Amino acid sequence: MLDIETLKSQSLNELLSLQSQIESIIATKQKEERSEAKRQILELAKQYGLDLASDFSQVKIERAPVAVKYRSKIDPNLTWTGRGRKPVWVQTFLDNGGTLEQLAI
Repeated sequence: MLDIETLKSQSLNELLSLQSQIESIIATKQKEERSEAKRQILELAKQYGLDLASDFSQVKIERAPVAVKYRSKIDPNLTWTGRGRKPVWVQTFLDNGGTLEQLAI
């Protein structure tokens, strides 16, 4: 194993070469470990009778609805959570000198 003092005594070209070799070894190790992880997952799925393609393609993440933060002063049915692009009614209000604080609920 190389120690820090040995590395400090290396030339820049030697260190760059060593870096390249280390990056190559790391990439190989990552591929090997991912392959082993996939093998273990498939083995467990088989052991429990799971079909990865069908059993997990139907998994859906349910998100809680986001609370409304802004409401139009003209039409109370127009609301916005503050996420994503500003609705046209919000942008129009802002363009006419209004502020988001004025629309806040």
